[in-house]
Amino acid sequence: MSDLRKINIDGTEIEVDGAMTLIQACEEAGVEIPRFCYHERLSIAGNCRMCLVEVVGGPPKPAASCAMQVRDLRPGPEGQAPQVKTNSPMVKKAREGVMEFMLINHPLDCPICDQGGECDLQDQAMAYGVDFSRFRESKRAVDDLNLGPLVSTAMTRCISCTRCVRFTSEVAGITQMGQTGRGEDAEITSYLNQTLNSNLQGNIIDLCPVGALTSKPYAFNARPWELTKTETIDVMDSLGANIRVDTKGREVMRILPRNHDGVNEEWISDKTRFVWDGLRRQRLDKPYVRVDGKLKPATWPEALTAAANAINGAEKLSGVIGDLAPVEATFALKQLIESKGGVVECRTDGAKLPAGNRAAYVGTAAIEDIDDAKRILLIGTNPRVESPVLNARLRKAWVNGADIALVGPEADLTYDVTHVGTDRAALQKVVDMGGSDEIKAKPSLVIVGQGALREADGAAVLAAAQAIAANTDSGLLILHSAASRVGALDVDATNEGGMAAVDTSDVIYNLGADEIEIGEGAFVIYQGSHGDRGAHRADVILPAAAYTEENGLFVNTEGRPQLAMRAGFAPGEAKENWAILRALSAEVAAKLGYDSLAQLRAELIKAVPHLAKIDEVVENSGDALEQGVLGTADFQPTVRDFYLTNPIARASQLMAELSAQAKAQSEQQIAAE
Repeated sequence: MSDLRKINIDGTEIEVDGAMTLIQACEEAGVEIPRFCYHERLSIAGNCRMCLVEVVGGPPKPAASCAMQVRDLRPGPEGQAPQVKTNSPMVKKAREGVMEFMLINHPLDCPICDQGGECDLQDQAMAYGVDFSRFRESKRAVDDLNLGPLVSTAMTRCISCTRCVRFTSEVAGITQMGQTGRGEDAEITSYLNQTLNSNLQGNIIDLCPVGALTSKPYAFNARPWELTKTETIDVMDSLGANIRVDTKGREVMRILPRNHDGVNEEWISDKTRFVWDGLRRQRLDKPYVRVDGKLKPATWPEALTAAANAINGAEKLSGVIGDLAPVEATFALKQLIESKGGVVECRTDGAKLPAGNRAAYVGTAAIEDIDDAKRILLIGTNPRVESPVLNARLRKAWVNGADIALVGPEADLTYDVTHVGTDRAALQKVVDMGGSDEIKAKPSLVIVGQGALREADGAAVLAAAQAIAANTDSGLLILHSAASRVGALDVDATNEGGMAAVDTSDVIYNLGADEIEIGEGAFVIYQGSHGDRGAHRADVILPAAAYTEENGLFVNTEGRPQLAMRAGFAPGEAKENWAILRALSAEVAAKLGYDSLAQLRAELIKAVPHLAKIDEVVENSGDALEQGVLGTADFQPTVRDFYLTNPIARASQLMAELSAQAKAQSEQQIAAE
């Protein structure tokens, strides 16, 4: 129940919730309050004192607006709304004093600091500070930390806002950072000089308001004003995190998160943030054709002719959709292959997802529903490696009192779970429990991972998950492992035989599927961006753009269509995915009916209308699946190595280093304490 209170801020009276802090109330009134330690997604520390305001009628000293609630203010003598001033002489003097203290030990590193140009301390020193210092003593210095290969530290610059400590302990769920000492001796440090063991650690770079924590791979590469910034979508997992890609010339220099409360809040995983060096390496920049057993460079007409001859001469033709393919390319490939009598398949891992039943392959819940859930059941999934940002949301629900249960392999998920069991019998036990009125009274969720659906009894597991959701009035969320999968299922890029139909084909069109082994005998046309497993097996290679190099549509794991925008251009002779398929269709005498991406999208939306609802989670319909017979096997994880799940990540030197480090850490013998 809301507790509305009136408050007067700089002469403007507004009505806000009494639980709001003064800094939030000022934001509602359109008044900017400077801050260093306050962050809306972290607990309140109240230790930088930059957000001081004057409370009229209160104590004769400024108050920290981040730590005082509106309901704590007293009304005026005649019952007027309490009054807060944010620009009085008292506040101005207090801010100048705080800024002077901040800069006492802060070094003059701005010319060589990577934060220069986007630094909160620079901006606020200009806006609220003074142009002199009364400090004449020597500045203190602090040893730098080794936090691993991602975060570079210059701890002498640290202003002890503790944002990094609060993020790692509250959001990421690790306990390796903290603050020691008091006063002049206070410093942020790591426990026993440990490096950070989290897939979300890069977010502390964004949180740091000064240059104490910066990006190690990006160090000294560019200044913010040199970069072209493009708002787009991440495809490293199925969450569809909103990101900003910064390019300098043709090169991607860094990737940053964008705020989207419904998807990723304002966090991204380390793979999303640091995979950009993989966009430069192992790239396919010209077509190739296999001649006498060896791949030789070819021109586009030669490669398209070789591909067209194979397709026209195929007895059994099939197409495979890779994990990073945009919906437009999937739709174009499906039209092309089916017009030549072939079949397509997007479920390359063998997941038993029913095409045409969106309530079964997407579910009935949104990612945002996790925030309010009080009971969550995880089936055959380890969200910490499958979708670290989603896992942070599950941790937030757990912190807010949610009970989380797990059916599947035990894992450290950064929060407490009730482990029901590892096999199908444990799942059946939950189905048999049914749902009491007490359980139905609480908002609840069932989250199913791809590891649960890949085996022979995948359809039965999915039906069991639907039954549990129905019994307990829960929302159902299918956590996919590939960014392209939901969009491909939406355009029905499936066939009844599944991957078995592909394996018996004599000509296979491989649209960037690098996670599968294609047997001997078949003629393979590979269209993709990197020289990975698919390209090695190919007889014709058609070089395509990566996700940062073309406009494309992706549908995330909750069924939300989002647009990825082009941030740069593909290298060499590589072309956009849909354009390659359009050109090839003319060669095989099955010309597709569009000459531009806009025309393709118009046809796509005519076929699948809900794809026009960009950034909306539509309500999904579909029948409940029939209960099948569950097997007896344990559930298996779907992601073996978080850092090497796709060709772009496998081309990245940094991802290889992180993978090796994670492996070494897991094998390390921990001494008994």
